Amino acid sequence: MNDGPREIRLRGRLVESLYTEAMLLADEARAYFEHRGREDRETLDPLGRVTMSCESLKVTTRLMHVLAWLLTERAIELGQMSDEEALASARRLGDAAGSERIVLDGLPAQARMLVESSLDLYARVRRLEGEAPDLPGPAISPALSLLDRLERAF
Repeated sequence: MNDGPREIRLRGRLVESLYTEAMLLADEARAYFEHRGREDRETLDPLGRVTMSCESLKVTTRLMHVLAWLLTERAIELGQMSDEEALASARRLGDAAGSERIVLDGLPAQARMLVESSLDLYARVRRLEGEAPDLPGPAISPALSLLDRLERAF
């Protein structure tokens, strides 16, 4: 990827657009799973209720990983973080569990749409991360990174 001024501006616009989309989706997911989703969950059998709860957690996790990565990209663009700081494994897009089609088919329509939207957004951000220059090897999960730092501190 050429890091000329035009490419940087375009990438910055894309990051801003994705950030807005992620924030809107996070707000929509929160509103649904806290209100209407509770009503929808009650119509499901016990296994379906547990499945829906698990999927709502996966949506939240995906969106938090996406937002954290996008905030890092914004900080780089604003000069608040160096490229070297951003390449730290804790700053990479964290891994997020996928969702199986058979599971999604058993969810209420609104829940299914939110899960699919979060999967799509996460995949697009993953591709964008892959286009960044000088990427290190596979990302280490933020939890493992924190444990590693704690072990070194004590």
